[in-house]
Amino acid sequence: MVGSQFELLRTRRFAPFFLTQALGAFNDNVFKNALIILIAFQIAGLTSEQVDFYSNLAAGLFILPFFLLSANAGQWAEKYEKSRSIRWIKFAEIGLMALAGIGFWLGSLPFLLGVLFLMGAQSAAFGPLKYSILPQALRPNELVGGNALIEAGTFLAILLGTLAGGALMGLESGTSWVSAALVLIAVAGWLAARGIPRAEATAPDLKLNWNPVTETWRSVMFLRGHRAVLNSVLGVSWFWFFGSIFLAQLPNYTRLYLGGDQSVAPLVLMLFALGIGAGSLLCEVFSRRTVEIGLVPLGALGMTVFGLDLYFARPEMAAVTGLDWRQFLAAPGNLRICVDLLAIGVSGGFFTVPLFALIQQRTPRERLSRVIAANNILNAAFMVVAAILAIALLHLGLNVPQLLLATAILNAVVAIHIFTLVPEFIARFVAYLLAKLLYRLEVTGLEHVPDDGPAVIVCNHVSYMDAVLVLGAVPRPTRFVMYYKIFDLPGMNVVFRATRAIPIAGSQEDPALMERAFSEIDAALAQGELVCIFPEGALTKDGEIAEFRRGVERILQARPVPVIPMALRGMWTSMWSRRDSRLHRMRLPRRFRARVALAIGAAVPPQEASAASLEARVRALRGDAS
Repeated sequence: MVGSQFELLRTRRFAPFFLTQALGAFNDNVFKNALIILIAFQIAGLTSEQVDFYSNLAAGLFILPFFLLSANAGQWAEKYEKSRSIRWIKFAEIGLMALAGIGFWLGSLPFLLGVLFLMGAQSAAFGPLKYSILPQALRPNELVGGNALIEAGTFLAILLGTLAGGALMGLESGTSWVSAALVLIAVAGWLAARGIPRAEATAPDLKLNWNPVTETWRSVMFLRGHRAVLNSVLGVSWFWFFGSIFLAQLPNYTRLYLGGDQSVAPLVLMLFALGIGAGSLLCEVFSRRTVEIGLVPLGALGMTVFGLDLYFARPEMAAVTGLDWRQFLAAPGNLRICVDLLAIGVSGGFFTVPLFALIQQRTPRERLSRVIAANNILNAAFMVVAAILAIALLHLGLNVPQLLLATAILNAVVAIHIFTLVPEFIARFVAYLLAKLLYRLEVTGLEHVPDDGPAVIVCNHVSYMDAVLVLGAVPRPTRFVMYYKIFDLPGMNVVFRATRAIPIAGSQEDPALMERAFSEIDAALAQGELVCIFPEGALTKDGEIAEFRRGVERILQARPVPVIPMALRGMWTSMWSRRDSRLHRMRLPRRFRARVALAIGAAVPPQEASAASLEARVRALRGDAS
C-alpha cells in the first residue's frame, strides 16, 4: 500500500500507464497545434475565411471518431486483455505519426486532415481503456489519487504539447522538427506501454455488437438504472462543455480584453491547466484517500463564483494592447484575473476527479469500459453543442466576457439540477463541510467498509453530530436509522432527508413508526445498501457506552448481512454532547475544532453478531477515549 498518490509513480502497476497516457496526450497536442499553425500561417494562398473553415474542420474531424467508434471500443476493452490492447494502439500511433511526417513534408493539408481523423479514431479506441484499467490496477483507497495523477498529467501534457508544437513550428525547417518529434514521442509511448502489467478481460464472453447506435443506447439504458453513475457521467460531460467554451475563447479574450500579445496566451492557458492539475492532486488531500463526492458541489461552486468574478474583473475591452507577459503581470488588476483563471481550474479538478472515481467505483467491472465509452460519446456531443452555442451567442451580440459570464451562470443552473436529482452529492458536501469546520477527524480502519453489498453499521452514540461524522467518513451512501426527534432537528433535517435516513421511535411512543422503520431497513439491505444504527437507542448521558438493544438482532434475523462495528472517540468533550448538563440535554457547544476519531473494525459475520458481542467490539474499538 502506498502512503501518497505520488508514490504510485514508483509502482509498475501505475507508472507505465501514467507515462503512456501523458505521452499520448502530449503527442496529440504537438500535432494538433502544429497543424493549426500550418493552416493559419504557413500555407500560402488561404484567405481568413478558409483558415477559419479548416481550423473548425480540424476540430470536427478529431471529434467525429468518438461518435463512430467509442461504443465498439468499449466492448473491445471489456472483451480482451487491456494491456495488450493498449500496446497495439500505441504501436498504431507510431505508424500514424510516420504518416503525419509525410503529410508535413508534402505540405498536403487534405493528407494531414486525414491523419488527424485517424488520430481521433486512435484516441476513441484508447479512451475506454484509459479509465477502466485503473480500478483493476489500483486498490480502492488509491483510486482518487490515481485519477488525480492521470488528470493532472493529462492537462500538463496538453499544455506542454501545445507549447512544444508551436515552438517547433517556429524553428527553421519546423515541419521536419515536428515530424521527427511526433515519431520519437510515439515510440516512447509504445515503449512505456510495454511495461503495463496484465489487466484481464472483465467480460471475455461478451458478444460484440458492431452497431454503434444500438450499443450506445444499451449503455444509456444501463445508466438509467444507476442514477448516481448516470449523473456522474453527465457531470463529467458538462465539465467538457464548460472547459471547451473557456479554452476556445481564451485566445480572443487574451488579445481583445486583456491586451496581451502572443506571449500572454500561453500564460493564460497555463494558469487554467495548472489549476486543474493542482485541484486534481488536492482531491486526495481533502478526501482522505476515499471517493469524496462532497468535493463535487465545492468544485461546481468555485467554477461559478470565480467565473462570475472573471467577468467583473474585466468586462470591457483593454485600453492598452500589445502587452508581453511581464507587462501583463505588472499591470493593475491582472493579478485578480490570474487568480480567477487558476481558481476555475482548481475547482474543475475538484469537480471531475471524484466523479471519475465514483463512476469507476460504482459501475460493475464488466460494464465499466462501455460506460466510459458512452461517457466519451457524451463528452464529444457536449463539446459540439458548446461550439454551436458559443457561435450562436456571439452572433447574437454577446462579447467574450459576457459569453464566459453566461457559461458560469449556466454552470450553476446545471449543478443545482444535478444535485437535486441526486441529493447524495449535496448531502455529502454539507456533511464534509460540517466535519471539516467543526472537528479534526481521524479515521482508521476504513478498508473494512466493503466497496459494495449490504451491511449494517453499529456505532456508539455520543452527540447530535455522530451521524454527520459517519456520513462524512464512509465513502459509500449510508442509510441512517435515527430517533425521529433528532431526524426532525431544524437544518440537519435537510441532510438526513437527502441521505434517506430512516426515522424510528420506541415501541411505547409510536409502534407504527417503529415497524415501518424495520421494514425500510430490510428493504434497504435487500437492495445492497449500507444501514447505520446506534444500538444504544439514545445519546449517552455520562459518556459511557450503554447496553446495546436487541433491534440489531431483529434486523439480522430478517436479513443476515455482515455487521461493521465503529466507535467514535473524543466526542463526549466536543460539541453537542450532553456533558455538564444537569438536565441531560444538549448544552452550549464546547471545544470547537476538537480532535476526534472514528475507529472502524473488521466486519462481523451475521451468525456471530449479537447485541452483546457487538457492544463488546465497539467498547474495544473506543477504548478509554470517550
